[in-house]
Amino acid sequence: MAGFEVAGIKFRTQADYKAALRDQAKIEEIKSKVRMEQPGEVITLYTQMQAGAYRFETQVGNNFDDEIYELAQKYKEQGYHKDSVVRNTGKKKKAPKAAGKHKKKKNAGKNSLNGGDKGISLDDYDADMQKEILAALKKRDKRRRLIVAVCAIVAAGCFGYFGVYYYFSGRTEMNYADLARLKGNTTLSGGTLSGVTIHYTEEEDIELTVLEEYQTLYNKNKKLIGWLKIEDTNIDYPVMQTSNNEYYLDHNYNQEYDKNGSLFLDKDCDVVRRNTNLIIYGHHMKSGKMFGNLNKYSSEDYCREHSIIQFDTIYEKGTYQVMYVFRSRIYNEDEVVFKYYQFLDAASEQEFNSNMQEMAALSLYNTGVTASYGDELLTLSTCDSSEESGRFVVVAKRIE
Repeated sequence: MAGFEVAGIKFRTQADYKAALRDQAKIEEIKSKVRMEQPGEVITLYTQMQAGAYRFETQVGNNFDDEIYELAQKYKEQGYHKDSVVRNTGKKKKAPKAAGKHKKKKNAGKNSLNGGDKGISLDDYDADMQKEILAALKKRDKRRRLIVAVCAIVAAGCFGYFGVYYYFSGRTEMNYADLARLKGNTTLSGGTLSGVTIHYTEEEDIELTVLEEYQTLYNKNKKLIGWLKIEDTNIDYPVMQTSNNEYYLDHNYNQEYDKNGSLFLDKDCDVVRRNTNLIIYGHHMKSGKMFGNLNKYSSEDYCREHSIIQFDTIYEKGTYQVMYVFRSRIYNEDEVVFKYYQFLDAASEQEFNSNMQEMAALSLYNTGVTASYGDELLTLSTCDSSEESGRFVVVAKRIE
């Protein structure tokens, strides 16, 4: 496995490894041409990458893409643009003054075809030729104005796209920062909730009380099912759950359209009659929002420093420790293969151990953490571009 590592990321197959090497070579080529200390060059590179000038195959390339995104945003926030150049050569020398000023000759360049003093005048041609020349100039000017108009429309479209992207990105950051501050704040909850009755069947009712910390948030949106937090990372979000796995792909906690979506619990998971494995999904956003930084767990050192995950349901707190980190994908229904996203419950110890063995075989490294039948698991899942329909997965075991 040591030989299948590129830029601190481990790959399971030789094909993935070779793809990562190609990405690494492409990155080195880009860095040889672009000076990262020059804001204009970085912003131009970012624009080119957004336009698809560079395509990457693995997480090595995606990490570089994220790096350029963050650096470009940093420069933009500092007021730089694509034409900005940082000079370190001192003050610019003034051009020497001319020995004397040259007076412009009266009517110099009048009716000139190129506007210069040495230009050719229309008066040098006969009337018919003058008409043809003027027609050609008019046609050229019309073409120029058309090109300018088209470029302006394209530019407006590009700025509009990026404007919408950054609007939603910024709004999401603002909203979730506000929501984080509402945790534990009961002043807006309308008082302590006496209880929430869960109806499983007509014969059976289970009464549960929402934790005081989440009562205000729950009153704002009854689809709240918990909160996920990993210390020293940007992952600090509410977790939603609905009767389908589509709604929160493009809606936020406030139920507004948002391309960042929300973190959400699989529709078939049950936090009351606890499943063996709870699965939480989230987008891999280039901005780092949601699970945009989850793939950092491909580094064993990063995992060691961020091995503890806090996932509270609205009814009870829970602490988990990372056990397996692997890449997988969404398979066809008829493919007979381990599908992590279908593992919610283990009907027997044998079935549980079989699933653990599958995950261990896929894992990028050995964390030293294992689980036994009866343990409660938590799985975090996001997209991964290393292959078609790829997924990046982190599995943790509950320890508290």
